[in-house]
Amino acid sequence: MAEPGDNPARPGAGVRLCALADIADPGGKGFRFRVEGRIFAGFVIRKGGLLAGYVDSCPHAGWPLATFDDRYLTRDAGHILCTGHGALFTLDGRGATNPCLGLHLTPWPIVERDGELFTA
Repeated sequence: MAEPGDNPARPGAGVRLCALADIADPGGKGFRFRVEGRIFAGFVIRKGGLLAGYVDSCPHAGWPLATFDDRYLTRDAGHILCTGHGALFTLDGRGATNPCLGLHLTPWPIVERDGELFTA
């Protein structure tokens, strides 16, 4: 089985994603990269001083978490939501409800420099 890092579409370190101001606080933003027919999907969440990046794939079903409009967070911004089946994850990526209880989102390292977000 291929490792997540084996995807040629996954961007290397130092790729600019967006300005920090482009992500609502609280909120999230998805990113897609395509290379030779392969796609890598990641997303970043922001809430106060928290910035976290994850691979945009439900650990239970494998589909993207947000199906529309970068809605990665619940209305109260307390959890990350898988819109496919309603599972919730804590902001640090741990599954909080079934069917993802005990599972984890795959981290996607990001870094903020001078108000800009980059892959790390």
